[in-house]
Amino acid sequence: MANIIFTPDSDAESISSDVAEFNGVLVTTQIPADLDGDIVQQSESTLQALKEALEKAGSGMDRVMHLTIYLTDMADRAAFNEVYQRFFSKPWPVRAAVGVAALAYPQMRVEVTAMAAKG
Repeated sequence: MANIIFTPDSDAESISSDVAEFNGVLVTTQIPADLDGDIVQQSESTLQALKEALEKAGSGMDRVMHLTIYLTDMADRAAFNEVYQRFFSKPWPVRAAVGVAALAYPQMRVEVTAMAAKG
C-alpha cells in the first residue's frame, strides 16, 4: 500500500494541509494572503502561494496537471485569466472555473485547488 504524505500548512491554526502527496501526485488548495485586495491582487497572492507550496513539495507550476478556480463573481474570470497567464504557459493545465456563492471569508474572491506531478 502506497503512503500518503501530508505537508502541514505553515499557519498553525489551519485545519487543512498545504499539500498532500500520493504516488508522485501532489494536491494543494490555496487562498489569497491579502483578503483586502481586488481580484487581481487576490489572484496574484493565491497563485504565488500555490507556486511556493508546490516548490516546497518538490514540484512547480510547470508540473500542474489540473487547476480548479473558484470565483465568487464570474465577471472576475477575465482578470483572473490575465494573472493566470503570468504564472502558467503552454502546455496549459487542464482547468475549470467555478462560480460559487461564497468562500471561507466574506471578502475572499478566489480560491484554487491544484493537482501537480512531483519532481
